[in-house]
Amino acid sequence: MASRCREKGRTSEQSWQKDGSGHGMFRRQVPRRLQVRYSRPSLEQLAAVTAMSRRIAIVEDEPAIRGNYADVLRKQGYEVAAYANRADALAAFRTRLPDLAVVDIGLGDDIDGGFALCRELRAMSATVPIIFLSARDSDFDIVAGLRLGADDYLTKDVSLPHLLARIAALFRRSDLLATPQASEEILERGPLSLDLKRLTAHWTGQRVDLTLTEFWMVHALARFPGHVKDRDGLMRDAKIVVDDSTITSHIKRIRKKFLVLDAKFDCIETVYGMGYRWNPA
Repeated sequence: MASRCREKGRTSEQSWQKDGSGHGMFRRQVPRRLQVRYSRPSLEQLAAVTAMSRRIAIVEDEPAIRGNYADVLRKQGYEVAAYANRADALAAFRTRLPDLAVVDIGLGDDIDGGFALCRELRAMSATVPIIFLSARDSDFDIVAGLRLGADDYLTKDVSLPHLLARIAALFRRSDLLATPQASEEILERGPLSLDLKRLTAHWTGQRVDLTLTEFWMVHALARFPGHVKDRDGLMRDAKIVVDDSTITSHIKRIRKKFLVLDAKFDCIETVYGMGYRWNPA
């Protein structure tokens, strides 16, 4: 027995010398009791993996601001690509589109470079979410940015939690758009339920007596929560042609009908100079 053990030891030593000359090439089977057991990932780990699959492009000419936003987003688990100018961003977009873009308007000497980049990116993709993040806060710039195809417009005094919340909201909307819908007969947004076949609306299970025009206006707003819908878009979706004051009157009546059922109703937000937005309850 002892001789067999010594013989086995000599065989192992010979194998080690042949395989690696001290480089650790000798292999042996790991006993079962030493094998590593892998547990399922936690919810936090799964969330981080999901975020890492999202690529956010930041187009900002100020290095300090660009770096700050990039660090914050990376800490949230996002993959970040940062660009200082329109040309670099556009070249990168032609190779690989981001999942979301945060764009400044003034990019160095190109005072309206962000506007041009938004137009070019929107031509490449109709669905990539675009957020303008700019120090310029005039109604002219905000309306121009949204009309060019941006999904949101924020000024640089916005808090980081607010920015992160807007980004998360746009990703949720993108996921909803990408999910195949088995049926569009029922649209549900929290307490709101719209039956597109019967053209009826319910709030917390109670019937809301909307006119046909009001129904389609609510549908246009609630279909994409957080997305600003201008008056032209509301008219188009409601299949009516009226002036701005009439749209305003419709919105007021819609609010009153919901307030009768729920005194805390505030889902329809007026975005001055732009239109209206449906905020989740």
